[in-house]
Amino acid sequence: MSTIQTPHQQESRLRTGAGLMTLAGLAFVGYAVIFLIMNFTDAFLELGIGPEQVDKGKAEIEAFSPQLYHYISHLHIAVSGFIAATGLAVAGLSWFGVRRGERWAFATAVIVPVVGLAVALPAHYPWGLATLGHLGLIYLAVLIFLAGVVAAYTGMRSAAASHH
Repeated sequence: MSTIQTPHQQESRLRTGAGLMTLAGLAFVGYAVIFLIMNFTDAFLELGIGPEQVDKGKAEIEAFSPQLYHYISHLHIAVSGFIAATGLAVAGLSWFGVRRGERWAFATAVIVPVVGLAVALPAHYPWGLATLGHLGLIYLAVLIFLAGVVAAYTGMRSAAASHH
């Protein structure tokens, strides 16, 4: 038995969903900042990656090959930039588009991180890099994002159904 939602309930769901999607986007930015900072510390390796995953640290990598060290560092910087850019795109689309019920903004806000995660996550598993310390914050942000997607979608879907 379906319930009839009032326009206020529909708008509330949409705003809550957009807010959660925005929060998740900002969480991606936060993760990117941590990722970037760790590149310039003695930890060097990413959050949650330790000797169990990579048996050489910053000093050993740099001593082995300064060029390799700089290459890895440049990858850390570039990846953190793309994670931050994705987070900003999701947050902006969610806050300024999804919150207003714009379907194009919703679709884009969902597609952008899905593509990024679909490309990035699988490579973590074959080499044992998918530690909770490494991916835990991303998984948390994704859960918040998914809750927002469901809430926003149901708010938009209910609103569209009530217009027919």
